[in-house]
Order: sequence, then structure tokens, then C-alpha cells
Amino acid sequence: MTELRKVAIVGSARIPFARGNSAYADETNLSMLGTVLAGLVDKFGLKGQKIDEVMGGAVIAHSRDFNLVREASLDAGLSPRTPGTNMQIACGTSLQAALTLGAKIASGEIDSGIAAGSDSISDSPIVFGNKFQHRMIDLSRARSAGEKLGVFKGFSLGELTPVAPSVNEPRTGLSMGQHCELMAREWGISRKAQDELAVASHRNAAKAYDEGFHDDLLVPCAGLVRDNNVRADTNLDKMSTLKPAFDKSSGQGTLTAGNSTPLTDGASAVLLASEDWARERGLPVLAYLTTGRVAGNDFAHGEGLLMAPTIAVSEMLARHGIGFEDIDFFELHEAFAAQVLCTLKAWNDPAYCRDVLGREQVLGTIDPAKINIKGSSIAYGHPFAATGARILGITAKLLASEPGKRALISVCTAGGQGVAALVESAS
Repeated sequence: MTELRKVAIVGSARIPFARGNSAYADETNLSMLGTVLAGLVDKFGLKGQKIDEVMGGAVIAHSRDFNLVREASLDAGLSPRTPGTNMQIACGTSLQAALTLGAKIASGEIDSGIAAGSDSISDSPIVFGNKFQHRMIDLSRARSAGEKLGVFKGFSLGELTPVAPSVNEPRTGLSMGQHCELMAREWGISRKAQDELAVASHRNAAKAYDEGFHDDLLVPCAGLVRDNNVRADTNLDKMSTLKPAFDKSSGQGTLTAGNSTPLTDGASAVLLASEDWARERGLPVLAYLTTGRVAGNDFAHGEGLLMAPTIAVSEMLARHGIGFEDIDFFELHEAFAAQVLCTLKAWNDPAYCRDVLGREQVLGTIDPAKINIKGSSIAYGHPFAATGARILGITAKLLASEPGKRALISVCTAGGQGVAALVESAS
């Protein structure tokens, strides 16, 4: 059996994330992904070079984006011999892409790869209902004028009413925020605790900017040079004035626009490679992507929609015989502050660890000082498919200045799934 190779994280790039319908109102998934890949190409001198595979995708995509990753790779100036693979696992898309490419690099199938993601709320596809859609298909097939006129027999203006974009869960009809409200209620997560985590996210992100941490990570796009959602001046008093966003009538709602991620546009990418490939090109190795895990749960029958990362992390750690005490940094995607807090509580709950995770002992508590120390999605925003690569890129840069350390990444996704990964320092 061939010995597995180390998977080097060479570096990353992303465009600044923007609140929906703001700076990127005129951009598309393709234009944003092309911009970020071009930035990565420029950063590492890859113009005209062949990368063994670029893999990524978008969650909210038009039919025209059927070849999104390949087209963006060509727009970015990579060699036309670079293949592009579209994939999608909701909010875990670009992290799953990194894990997939990492497995190929480790096995020797490829030597280099770029994991990427792009999402635009501002350019959401607007579609017609099935009846009018079928009329348009029939119209494209009609040949004579009579056949074309016949397509509209029985037509009513109501057929032109567009179907509004929705990310509600098909099996429950509930939005992610509504599901998370149920989780917060089940786990007894207070509004104050959620607001405190949200404030910490903004402050940590603002501090990272002040320290220059993001200077070499961001690629300007459409005149934007930094994330437009980070609020250095936010505080608990301001947070406390916001009204519930998902449960507006029961009087028990705790999730607000402040302690939830905003609808966001953006794109990000991470360059992965074998050590030899990076060394031959004089490129750095910031950190190593060592392993990962994907899990799902039965959210349609009572398990929390966003609790699957608890399973993914538990299985990943068990497989490698390590625990929280072996982790130095925790990058927990903040879809909602409540999601992070529910996850932390579950990992320290004996019944949950026994019945759901199959563990005799709890995973334990995590020191808050180790969690999202550069801020996370509540502050930066959450362009669904781009978030995993953003987190992986930040994690690799963080570890580059922290020798002998290990970081854990956890991302919850729609559909009751979770993606987890471990990253280790290169020195």
C-alpha cells in the first residue's frame, strides 16, 4: 500500500464578504469566483499553469452556472488544461472540496488542487411555476406559428407570478433560523449568551483587521476592500435592542439579526498541494490538512437541524484517538450564535454523548479563549459555499505563526449535515 503523503495548505484568498444587495449587487457567482481565483493565481504566480483540479461550487446557483468552477478557472488565467469540478454540500461545500482534494493529494492521485466556493444572495435565481415553465419548454419545441400559439391555450396572468427563492428545508418547511430557535429552546440557550458570543465575534474580527491579519488574504472586488459586516463598535446594549428574527410571535424568540449570520455575497479559495509540488515552486507550506469527517442526522424527526457537526467531530476525534485536550484552536462556524452554544453544550452532556455520539464519557468543555479567536461568520458574513474555504484559509494562516499546534474546524449545513476537519502546524 502506498504511504499517504502530507497535504500542504499553501495559502488562500477571498474577496471581502458583503451583505446581500450591497457592494456586490451587480456581481454573480461566476464573476466573484473568477475574481478570487485570479487573486490566488497572482498571489502564487500560477498564471498559465496547470492545477490538477479545481473543485467547488455554489449553493444558490442559476442554471447558467452548470460549469461554474471550470469557467471561473479559465477566467482566472489558469491553464486551459486545468479541470474544474462542481460540487455542493450546502454550507460545507468548500471545506468538503478541500477534504476531497486532500484525499487525492494524500493518495498520490494528484499533486495540486484548489478548493473554492462562491455564493450570491443578490443574484438569486427567480423562476416561474411549473405550469409556465412547461409552456416555455413546449414553446422552444414548437415549429409552426399555430403550434406556438397553441402553447398558450388556457394561459392566465397568474402563471407569471415568480416563485420566491427559498432555503427552507423541504422535509420540514422550516427555515434554518426556525430550526435553530427550536434547538435553542431544547438546550436552554439564553438570548444574552447568544448576544455575548456575537459581540465577541465582531470584536475578534475587528482586532484581526487592526493587527493586519487579513492584509494578504483579501482580493478587492467591485471597489470593496474589506468585509462590510464587521462592527468594531457593537456591544450588548445595541444587541439587546434587536427584535427576534425567526420567531416573532411566541414571545420566546431569541435569534435576532445581530446574533445570526447575515445574508451575504462572497467567494473564497484555498490552494492545496503535496510538499514536493510546493517546494519545487518555492511556495510556502502554512499548515497541513490532516483529516476530516462528514456526518448527517435525523433532523426531520426531532434531532436538531444544525447538530450534525457534533457527530462529525466526535467520529473524527475517535477515529484518531484524540480529544479536546489535544486541540489548541477551535474554528466553529457561527451560522447562529445559538448553534455554536448548543454544540458546546451537547459535547458536555452525558446523555447526548452516550445516546447520540455513542461515547461512554463526555467530550468535555472548551475554553472560550480558544474559539474563533479571529472572529467568525457572525462578523464576517456567510456566503454559504464560500465559508469553509474562508475558515480553512484563516486557520492555516493562524497556525503558520503557531508552531506545534492543532486546530479543529466544524461547519454545520442545511439538510442536517456537518463537516469537520483537523489542521496541524507545518513546524
